[in-house]
Amino acid sequence: MSKKASASPKVVNRLVVIGLGLIGSSLAVAARQRGFANQVIGISRRQSTLEIALKNGIVDRCAESLGQIAAELGEGDIVVIAVPTLSVPSVLEESVSQLSPNVTITDVASVKDSVVKAAQSLFGEMPPQLVPGHPIAGSEKSGVTAANGDLFTNHRVILTPVEATAVGHLKRATDLWEATGALVSIMSVLEHDQILAATSHLPHFLAYSLVDTLAGMSDKTDIFRYAAGGFRDFTRIAASDPVMWRDIALANKDSIIEVMDRIMENFKAMRCAIESGDRQYLMDLFTRARDARNHFGKILESKTPDTGIHSPMTEKVIDYIVSPGGSACGDIRVPGDKSMSHRSIMLGSLAEGMTEVTGFLEGEDSLATLQAFRDMGVDIEGPNEGRVVIHGVGLHGLQTPSKPLYLGNSGTSMRLLSGLMAGQTFDVELRGDASLSGRPMGRVATPLREMGAVIETDADGTPPLRIKGGQKLSSINYLMPMASAQVKSCVLLAGLYAEGETSTVEPAPTRDHTERMLRGFGYQVNSDGSKASLSGGGSLMATRIDVPADISSAAFFMVAAAIVPGSDITLRHVGVNPTRIGVINILRQMGTHIELSNHIEVGGEPVADIRVRYAPLKGIVIPEDQVPLAIDEFPVLFVAAACAQGTTLLTGAEELRVKESDRIQSMADGLVTLGIDAQATVDGIRIQGGQLGSGEVASFDDHRIAMAFTIAALRANGKIRVKETNNVATSFPDFISLAQQIGIGIEIAAAEAQ
Repeated sequence: MSKKASASPKVVNRLVVIGLGLIGSSLAVAARQRGFANQVIGISRRQSTLEIALKNGIVDRCAESLGQIAAELGEGDIVVIAVPTLSVPSVLEESVSQLSPNVTITDVASVKDSVVKAAQSLFGEMPPQLVPGHPIAGSEKSGVTAANGDLFTNHRVILTPVEATAVGHLKRATDLWEATGALVSIMSVLEHDQILAATSHLPHFLAYSLVDTLAGMSDKTDIFRYAAGGFRDFTRIAASDPVMWRDIALANKDSIIEVMDRIMENFKAMRCAIESGDRQYLMDLFTRARDARNHFGKILESKTPDTGIHSPMTEKVIDYIVSPGGSACGDIRVPGDKSMSHRSIMLGSLAEGMTEVTGFLEGEDSLATLQAFRDMGVDIEGPNEGRVVIHGVGLHGLQTPSKPLYLGNSGTSMRLLSGLMAGQTFDVELRGDASLSGRPMGRVATPLREMGAVIETDADGTPPLRIKGGQKLSSINYLMPMASAQVKSCVLLAGLYAEGETSTVEPAPTRDHTERMLRGFGYQVNSDGSKASLSGGGSLMATRIDVPADISSAAFFMVAAAIVPGSDITLRHVGVNPTRIGVINILRQMGTHIELSNHIEVGGEPVADIRVRYAPLKGIVIPEDQVPLAIDEFPVLFVAAACAQGTTLLTGAEELRVKESDRIQSMADGLVTLGIDAQATVDGIRIQGGQLGSGEVASFDDHRIAMAFTIAALRANGKIRVKETNNVATSFPDFISLAQQIGIGIEIAAAEAQ
């Protein structure tokens, strides 16, 4: 889990830092500069270090050993062990033996397993007061003279508590690091050491090895003189403290050797390819690596203007501050359809031959699906400006992934993949972020189990999903208890691997992208009213897919035009699949002027331009047959209802309560904050139109909630602050620029301290 940065003064009474190297001295000076400790005490064996620390105002006082001050320390005090990794055990033994159990002890070592094992060896068990920790921050400079009070700001600090760690001590350590401006994550010891071995330790060792190798060559002067910027950037980390990295290498040797062996195997294969002139191997390797790096760059770096580049180690939580008013006029094209983008990767990977996709949505959800198939051995080029090339491996060509498939916030990825993975020969685990990990997966696990799949979920039916391979799947005629395109698609995709005919019968129409796209790949799918069916044992043939603009993304701008007098917005090349046009039908019923033109068909999907102009809105009773056709668009439709005259009533929409957030309650709470009478019901909401006010509304980490309240500011009487909007990038990475293009005034701000 992650914590947002905050600066709460007087987090601790006394902060004792043992070891005044870069990390220890930077923590000490941050405590003094930011005032979150009443007294900062530095401990070092070197008298000269203590003199510099006092002279430079890094500490309030010094001691040569913990024994000199141990008797003073008690409840509310923290001792931070900031010595080299292999020196931690001796300092830890001294600390626990001399300190009251009420004193919190934490450390900064880069390897956590060695710390925990040392504690267990020394004391027979893990001391409850010990909170293992590791700040992911550093500099080429070292020592007390390099102290930097801002070193941890917006950088990640990982705490690795074990079962014995006391909750109160964990909270105090968390508060300490957050007060430095750091972002705190909780992680298991094993996970921490494995991740750091791959992403931090090994790169340092590669840099040391490269520099040492080149320095030993006879013409080394010219090598270094003419080195390019990339060489200098990569080898910069070889200027780090040798003692620290020696200790890390020895303390985390198992995890480091494991990833080092994999790298060496890759190097051997690359050397053979270079020696033999294997152009195709090299091209495939470099293409995969380039595209994987681009993928991680898009996931880890914010494209939001003025927020800076960040990753999970340096991420910033951002809010939108949206000014009232705006013209709501323009001619725009929103990003590609997310549902089709997901499916194009899945089916293209399972097809035989090369599939080219254009218009692919480069949002985090779609990229999570793309990476999952890369992890299963599919060679995928791009995305590059919406173009993706997929070298399909056939229905039975996927390879065992080396780790769980991480799907971020994407429920579509997890539910559809569960159907495909049920038919594989290998075991697989599907994981997601905190939001996805709380969403129901029993709705897909139940029919898959009826087909013979072996699937485990958490006790409450939530992720992770653990799917056992090698199961013989049987066909099924599944009468769906809820209208869900994801459940329907899951069952049909599993049916590709089942014997006989698999069919689904839905209680109300839902989007049919899976059926249409399967046909586009040459696979026969029969549709008869509410029933869709296919037979297993066929094959998919590669094709070309042009993904139209996403109507769910277009809906935000449709509502913008619907609520602003004088508005006129045209949205180009939007997918108008009959199972997706509920938002058009509902807005028309409320009185909005909507015209569709330039009708064409692309890959079996109907596409059109949509022009929306303002007309006074009236409240309506939303027909229940429109609910599945507009399930993702309701958050912004609730904004339209708030601007309408009269009452709007929605029923039959229980599905909204199990999306990225409880979208019924989330929107009701936000609308009430803005002065609108909005009453949530079990399966819907009642909204009385009125004047939108100003205030702060929570997004609940839900991209559609965040964008809906951004649109609401067009008719508000003051500024609206929409909190925690990072997740907008999951479905609509260009939302801000397009919103500004039609006249919405959005400012980006760092999230306020909680």
